[in-house]
Amino acid sequence: MSYEDQRATIGLIRAAVGAGRIPAVFTAADVNRALGIAWAGVFLPKHRTGNPGNETQLFVRVSRGRYRLRSA
Repeated sequence: MSYEDQRATIGLIRAAVGAGRIPAVFTAADVNRALGIAWAGVFLPKHRTGNPGNETQLFVRVSRGRYRLRSA
């Protein structure tokens, strides 16, 4: 996935949370359903705070399989 695709995806997630289509604390299934994708289960942990690959930190893991947007 390109950097531009990642930026677009986070923008779509932020907009969906803001519009209430995804709850503030969400699962990969919530994101997949709202965005019509099938790969949020990989995207969310890859971009969580403290991820082992040192990827961009866009989400905070609240509990197993549950995330929220990271505050700026």
